[in-house]
Amino acid sequence: MNKSAEIVIPLNNWASQRVLSYAVGDMIKHYGFAVSYRDMPARDQWGALQKGLIHFQIEIWQQSMAGSFNRMLDNQYIVDLGMHDAMVREEWWYPEYVAALCPGLPDWKALNACAHLFSAKPEGTKGTFYTIDWDYQDADLIRALGLNFTIERLSNEAELWQKLEQASDRNQPIVLINWTPNWTDFYRPGQFVEFPAYEKACETEASWGINRNLVNDCGNPQQGWLRKAGWPGLEKTYPCIYNLLKQVNFSQNMIADASALSIIEGHSELQAAQLWQTKYAPEIANWLDPTCLN
Repeated sequence: MNKSAEIVIPLNNWASQRVLSYAVGDMIKHYGFAVSYRDMPARDQWGALQKGLIHFQIEIWQQSMAGSFNRMLDNQYIVDLGMHDAMVREEWWYPEYVAALCPGLPDWKALNACAHLFSAKPEGTKGTFYTIDWDYQDADLIRALGLNFTIERLSNEAELWQKLEQASDRNQPIVLINWTPNWTDFYRPGQFVEFPAYEKACETEASWGINRNLVNDCGNPQQGWLRKAGWPGLEKTYPCIYNLLKQVNFSQNMIADASALSIIEGHSELQAAQLWQTKYAPEIANWLDPTCLN
């Protein structure tokens, strides 16, 4: 096994993925490999994984990445490194205080009655849904369910939480993309909007659901999977790393803690990764193979 080669890990644009990628990178360094990191949007990682420009992705979320993941897997452009224990959800979300300002929530039908309260403009009538440039079908959802909302796409996660803080300080209604596990699980009570329950047919069959003419008239999976994927040559070229990644298994709290260490406690991503490894040292010890240690 060539330990002079450099293992390249992608860094996406949300906190837990970045912190946990640094943590897993440190585990790989225990095996004697050099590790480097490459900032890239999630949408750019698939081709890089296929070509071995990056070697693995530790957080693949079902709702935003299943389409790309399944296509790449079917074509044998990537390998499936397994699922984490953590179950995930990605959906429209509001902080707890909003419930009293918009009666009827979390039912999605309450959104239109309160749309003006969610407007980004003082006298606006259309609500604003804040999100990031990820692969969701929110525009389809708005059309299919007739929601009186527009979408504002923010550049990054920091801008999203800044909007949340500003609204919370003013007790202003806000609805934004959120996910679990996340730091909000511990530090900012809130609730997901409950859209019509997800079924696979909702994405492909217009006749399914409330709107008989349009697809995507449902919410996202409430118990989604979180997976790992790798470069197809990983097992043959770096068997110790391949086996480590198969063993790495994040719980809900592990992911929420990684996010909170960075966003709430204000540690740098590298510091957060170190603190996270200290907290979860027993689990990490079980993932590492003593015969692979440098």
